[in-house]
Amino acid sequence: MKKSETREARLRRHRRVREKLSGTGDRPRLCIFRSLNHIYAQVIDDVKGQTLATASSLDDEISNDSKGKTKTGRAEMVGELLARRAREKKIMQVAFDRGGFQYHGRVKALAEAARKGGLKF
Repeated sequence: MKKSETREARLRRHRRVREKLSGTGDRPRLCIFRSLNHIYAQVIDDVKGQTLATASSLDDEISNDSKGKTKTGRAEMVGELLARRAREKKIMQVAFDRGGFQYHGRVKALAEAARKGGLKF
């Protein structure tokens, strides 16, 4: 399978999920994007079109402590940071949007760390 076909397949899966899933003010959407080297997460209110909280493996809080950690370890740190930032804004429940990625590895690590940090989904 070519690289472009793989990307198109992921985007097809993402569109299919997004038809059914939307973030509201009471239950915003936790959206994940996984690149080759980094992972990004956002809590989004789709009704207002606002990003409420963000975290990524490029944040200063994480990049300083992540030296020598695996990508999965950094994803756990991103999940914990995102959960902390969401709780500061009184967000306790989210709808999980895996972005068309399979639920294992870094995506699973981020989700479980966010759950451990206090988010419910």
